[in-house]
Amino acid sequence: MDTNAFIHSANAHCEKNGAKLTDLRRQVLDLVLQHEGVVKAYQILSDLQQTRASAAPPTVYRALDFLVEQGILHRVDALNGYVVCQHLNDAHHHDQANVIMTCRDCGRVDEMAADAGVQALRESCLAQGFEMDNQQLLLNGHCTQCLAKKG
Repeated sequence: MDTNAFIHSANAHCEKNGAKLTDLRRQVLDLVLQHEGVVKAYQILSDLQQTRASAAPPTVYRALDFLVEQGILHRVDALNGYVVCQHLNDAHHHDQANVIMTCRDCGRVDEMAADAGVQALRESCLAQGFEMDNQQLLLNGHCTQCLAKKG
């Protein structure tokens, strides 16, 4: 991924939404982009403290929360971490249900729209008397490259 191009797109995305990608938020995003796959807040805090020794957990969490609110990152509760949105410039994706797929072997993360599948799951839940919250769905498995290495 071209980090500079992504940050430029993220900045334009924020401006379009009437929000500001401040220097600190930009720095946190840059640090997230330096990690592959899922990144934890404490990893970002540790990295940030290399240049901002006084950085504290609330500073990082506020920046990460902003990036999630803007749709630039996804919070993956099941992994207690964050992943970069792979469809930032897709105008329709923010209204769709998404599935995040992580490879157990290499840590690769992919994302796909899953409206039909999630809608079917939502309807099944309702039939059982349960209303499902909107959330990121996480699938763990093996990417094609790792499967090919095993085969």
